Amino acid sequence: MADIKIGIIGGSGLYKMDALKDLTEVQVDTPFGSPSDALILGNLDGMQVAFLARHGRNHTLLPTELPFRANIYAMKQLGVKYIISASAVGSLKEEVKPLDMVVPDQFIDRTRNRVSTFFGEGIVAHIAFGDPICKNLAQIISDSIAALNLPDVNLHRSGTYVCMEGPAFSTKAESNLYRSWGATVIGMTNLQEAKLAREAEIAYATLALVTDYDCWHPDHDSVTVEMVVANLHRNAVNAQKVIQEVVRRFSINLPESEAHSALKYAILTKLDQVPDATKQKLEAILKKYI
Repeated sequence: MADIKIGIIGGSGLYKMDALKDLTEVQVDTPFGSPSDALILGNLDGMQVAFLARHGRNHTLLPTELPFRANIYAMKQLGVKYIISASAVGSLKEEVKPLDMVVPDQFIDRTRNRVSTFFGEGIVAHIAFGDPICKNLAQIISDSIAALNLPDVNLHRSGTYVCMEGPAFSTKAESNLYRSWGATVIGMTNLQEAKLAREAEIAYATLALVTDYDCWHPDHDSVTVEMVVANLHRNAVNAQKVIQEVVRRFSINLPESEAHSALKYAILTKLDQVPDATKQKLEAILKKYI
């Protein structure tokens, strides 16, 4: 497989990167099945990157249906060490407005029906996840947003992302509960990505793109589908500018990340006791420890 350092996962509204050049579309087979779509390899500001449309380029996959393990494992097989994950979210705070960008530093898991680990089948590992986002990668994303000074976009350098199951949105009672917890935004996808990326020793950070206020807001009932779609499109354009600036900064200096050694003390099973079939299945993750 190719040796590509940077992976980009595009969420709702971001199904391609217009600035990518010299494109190659590849189907990546993983032990966990096929990813959401073909991965698009290309050149962005002089660096090779891999782009994946999280829900498929035609948005055909529900959040619960997403092949999270295949998506992250495919990135690992390509050599990816950093994932920038763009995600549409609703706001849980008055000061976090539609079109704003949030770089969350915490997650709350409200999902129910998803596998969030590569491990099992004869091998046990417990990663540290107290700080679920790579701080250095998040810093570069935040600095890139600030440097671009995008119109109508306010930057929030930290925040808590509630990851809900979906596909229905929250009830007002749930929305107000999350607000009482001090949460900032709500989405349906990024918690599993963050956990699996950490297990795969890939630095991960979220670029959360606010489309509207969640249902707690008194003006929420006046929000139309057309307004949300318009914000999705504007967010997608802005996200591409941010990602391009992040990659430009990466071309000058790749940040260090604690995620790159996340498994060093996390695997509890002696590797000589792990079934060969499991070792083979997790070869891309385990090879540096075997």
